[in-house]
Amino acid sequence: MSVIIKSEREIELMREAGNILAIVHEELEKYIKPGISTLDIDKKADEIIRSYGCIPSFLNYNGFPASICVSINEQVVHGIPNKSTFLRDGDIVSLDAGVIYKGYQSDAARTWAVGEVTKEALKLIEVTEQSFYEGIKHAKAGNHLYEISAAIQDYVESFGFSVVRDLVGHGIGKNMHEEPQIPNFRQKRRGIRLEPGMTFAIEPMVNAGRYDVYWEDDDWTVSTDDGSLSAHYENTILITEEEPEILSIRK
Repeated sequence: MSVIIKSEREIELMREAGNILAIVHEELEKYIKPGISTLDIDKKADEIIRSYGCIPSFLNYNGFPASICVSINEQVVHGIPNKSTFLRDGDIVSLDAGVIYKGYQSDAARTWAVGEVTKEALKLIEVTEQSFYEGIKHAKAGNHLYEISAAIQDYVESFGFSVVRDLVGHGIGKNMHEEPQIPNFRQKRRGIRLEPGMTFAIEPMVNAGRYDVYWEDDDWTVSTDDGSLSAHYENTILITEEEPEILSIRK
């Protein structure tokens, strides 16, 4: 496994990419409301991303036809925006977006409540987000990669939710997906030793029911097998000599 250690110049470019992506998500949160189409959300995201001189990472990536992924309720990830799907009061919606800034990438996802949602839905969103933070408590130089994985699973399952097994986080840099793969669940091995300069996209995907998923007929959208709700939270992080730095949240 070859994990790329980023130079100071590369880190600076990734910081800027992450800062722009944080703004994208902040602006999209304001845009989320009942009655808006997923295509309108995608168009808004594309407009914001390009206004900062960036390129949407996802557009045409392995054939993906949109600038961001918009996944509703039981859809885990990779929902394709379209003009005939509208947000409804009580939905939860996951927005996964990436930007390329001067050749370097940032990747982040958020799940939002649409109007008034159930207590279970709110708890799922809250636990998914916090599981990311529980995981990165272990994202320190000298620790091992899969300590992050174990911490995420332990936290999620303590609330009776489940972690998706078929999709994982990843390294990131010049490319959207670099080594290593980063599961959100326990592994038999310890994984690589973390070093300053490594950059990862840590992304818990959490189901209210079982962890099983399936790919829908469009070959992109991943949904829960039992129809339960799913939430997604992701940030691009940097391993440093001390605490991890979250690149896709504005300071």
